[in-house]
Amino acid sequence: MRIRKKVQWSSPATADRFVQLSAFIEAAEDQGWNEAEVQFVITEIVEAADEAEVALIFQDYTAR
Repeated sequence: MRIRKKVQWSSPATADRFVQLSAFIEAAEDQGWNEAEVQFVITEIVEAADEAEVALIFQDYTAR
């Protein structure tokens, strides 16, 4: 699945991936993302190899 939607949100600067993910999920749900889309991002973040990959994933889904 490829999600092309973007979320407007502010990532907590010093937070770990799971705190960031929580903030992302809240924003995504507020902006109309469905459960499958949110779950896809959750899986990507949980399975990311390191924090650099996490940052790239969040960057890909963040509206600028």
